[in-house]
Amino acid sequence: MDWVRDAVFYQIFPDRFANGDPSLDPPGVEPWGGPPTRTNFFGGDLAGVRGRLGHLRDLGVTALYLTPIFTAGTNHRYDTIDYFGIDPALGDEETFAGLVEDAHAHDIRVVLDAVFHHCGDGHPAFRDVVEKGAASPYVNWFSVQEFPVRADPEPNYLTCSGCAYLPKLNVCNPEVRDHLFAAVEKWSRTGIDGWRLDVPYMMENLPFWRQFRRLVKGIDEDLYIVAEVWEAATDWTRGDTSDGAMNYRLRDAILGFVTDHRLGGEWLAAELGAIDREIGPEAKGLMLNLLGSHDTERVRTRCGGEPEATRFAFGLLMAAEGAPMIYYGDEVGMRGFNDPDCRRCMTWSEKDWDHEQLAWLKTLTRLRRDHVALRRGSESTVLAGENVIVRARVHPDETVLVLANRGNAAETLPAGTGTGRDLITGEQVKLGAVSVRPWEVRFVRPD
Repeated sequence: MDWVRDAVFYQIFPDRFANGDPSLDPPGVEPWGGPPTRTNFFGGDLAGVRGRLGHLRDLGVTALYLTPIFTAGTNHRYDTIDYFGIDPALGDEETFAGLVEDAHAHDIRVVLDAVFHHCGDGHPAFRDVVEKGAASPYVNWFSVQEFPVRADPEPNYLTCSGCAYLPKLNVCNPEVRDHLFAAVEKWSRTGIDGWRLDVPYMMENLPFWRQFRRLVKGIDEDLYIVAEVWEAATDWTRGDTSDGAMNYRLRDAILGFVTDHRLGGEWLAAELGAIDREIGPEAKGLMLNLLGSHDTERVRTRCGGEPEATRFAFGLLMAAEGAPMIYYGDEVGMRGFNDPDCRRCMTWSEKDWDHEQLAWLKTLTRLRRDHVALRRGSESTVLAGENVIVRARVHPDETVLVLANRGNAAETLPAGTGTGRDLITGEQVKLGAVSVRPWEVRFVRPD
């Protein structure tokens, strides 16, 4: 999974990205671009993703993370009904195989979502328990407090976050583990490149994830395992469960600095230092860094609708060690509050795009591609002030200095001695006094 250190990820929520095959549309599908709700469908599918791979390639994306694609009952598909089948509204196994093949032809890897804390209430095992109660052979697949099984007014069985339609799986049961691991083995042998673990911290069962890791790595050591983690990722970066984690802690640090002027550069430097201590140097480059996802408000909305602040935040994200991830549509300035508003349909009308944002992200991905220090260099804080921070990315082959100013006035920042070259403009600068405009991130390589 060393490839992750060089990767730029892109996250897609399949129902909302592109409708490539209208013949698959589920009943009641709504016109593309309408208001999203937690229950409506817009017909996005795997053919739609396959048809837009050129957009990802042009953006500089090298890895794709898909939220769940297995048979389920909702638009988000975190309520799995069949772990062994592609949801018919998205396509079939042939469609999926074609997507993986085409993605690899574009030098884009594919990572799937592993949802094993819970299934959907439409899963055949749960339906059997509902029907037969304690007599069901699947009764110990779940944690039912009493019979008959009841969902209202509140479920009398363990769930995910109290959602009746998401019964919690008893992964301590060997039959459940065998069921899930058989699915993992099937899909891990299809040419995919990794798994994202959904809410693994809620399972309180690290042995399960250690078994999962042994299975996956036994199939292919190069498969990447990344855990969804919202707090300190220490337990998920030791190399015995996942390889890395979704870096929501970094997201909070960057967006805190960008959007809250009570939190200055010194605070950001301290937060980045704390994250370093939580993760450790070996796992740092395997973290999945993000500013937004299907579980958060969009970065443009978090930044108060300000394009400059949004570009500034992405500059800091792309400068950080670890693999950056772009949530679909953020590259063109889409907005949205938290779920379900952050799951709007991708806008494919280029007249509605923020082309300056798109060009900036292409510049950032190009910089990461062309400069090994931005992909694999260690990082540290050189200088921090109320509105500014200077970070150094250091690799044996080169050093890149990242200078950021969120203030409303230009700042002259010392970044060392001698001269350097601005990697975007090509301008020669004196490292002892580099001018940084308001809401600018500069990338400078010392001579």
